[in-house]
Amino acid sequence: MKKRLRIIAAVVALTLPLSVPAASIDAQLERYATAARSAGSGFEGFVAARGEDFHTRRFSGGRPDTPSCAACHRDDPRQPGQTRTGKSIEPVALSVSPGRYADPEKIEKWFKRNCQEVLGRECSAQEKGDWLSYMRSR
Repeated sequence: MKKRLRIIAAVVALTLPLSVPAASIDAQLERYATAARSAGSGFEGFVAARGEDFHTRRFSGGRPDTPSCAACHRDDPRQPGQTRTGKSIEPVALSVSPGRYADPEKIEKWFKRNCQEVLGRECSAQEKGDWLSYMRSR
């Protein structure tokens, strides 16, 4: 019986850290959904396929050397990326980097910086939610 309890405790301990990021993303997505509804844009939910399109689409409003998210984060977000200066970037897909989205302040910090560089503007709540939905699906 004790051995069985130790095994159960070990399994719970191993899976608990993996569930925290998913809960963090869920909370972040709910914040973006609230903001999108408030924007009066006819929000009907986030769509991972739109997030994938957003990730790979080339924009002209930002820096010429970062025309898309994929310019630094790769077309396949499960692969490591690279900054313009050559610094390695951990994969952005939740399946490969489960702790990446645990801190809402960091999520906002990087959206603010990267959206300015790629789009030349802040991302909308809809764009952020679609993109995070895509990262969760990968």
